[in-house]
Amino acid sequence: MRIGIVGTGNMADALGGQWARAGHDVLVGGRDADRAAALAERIGARAGGPRDAVGHGTDAVLLAVPYGAAATVAAGLAGALADRTLIDCTNPVGPGFVLETRGGPSAAERLAAAAPGARVVKAFNLCHESVWRHSPPVFGGRPLAVPLCGDHAPALATVRRLVRDLGCEPLAAGGLDRAALLEATAALLIGLWVGEGADAQAIAPPLEYAAGG
Repeated sequence: MRIGIVGTGNMADALGGQWARAGHDVLVGGRDADRAAALAERIGARAGGPRDAVGHGTDAVLLAVPYGAAATVAAGLAGALADRTLIDCTNPVGPGFVLETRGGPSAAERLAAAAPGARVVKAFNLCHESVWRHSPPVFGGRPLAVPLCGDHAPALATVRRLVRDLGCEPLAAGGLDRAALLEATAALLIGLWVGEGADAQAIAPPLEYAAGG
């Protein structure tokens, strides 16, 4: 698949590197041409600017920029993003592990409003970038599960394939209107992991006990 990545940070590096190694045609686009070129060389991709990444990403575009900049970046690329599968991995989590979108639209919904022609899928926001560098992310014999929220069936199918190419299992988490729940889950988990040093995975029982088994 042809994948464009807007951004040159750790998530672009981790996910882009895995997808390039899986045989996908990846182009990294950043405002800093030297940084984009260095990242592309490191992960085996091509380099360009943000608009180049969107143009290249005929199968999918990963928006890998900080949450605070995401809607502005998407709005600036709105025309080019029409009919593109736009993967939102941002986390609107501020100091004190506060959800910055509380009481309003989710980060993913704000992207959809900023680029109304894009097919937004929320994914890859629950784990630190280091987790996505595992090949594959299998822990205790169980592949990592990746919840997806989106409204466009073909876009969801594309992202499911990209999840599986990481060695993970995609989970259907509902439409884009449920992305706020996924983002709130990230705020809770990050607060437990980082703030409390807790094993947040232990808050949920095994599936056979989840419904009173």
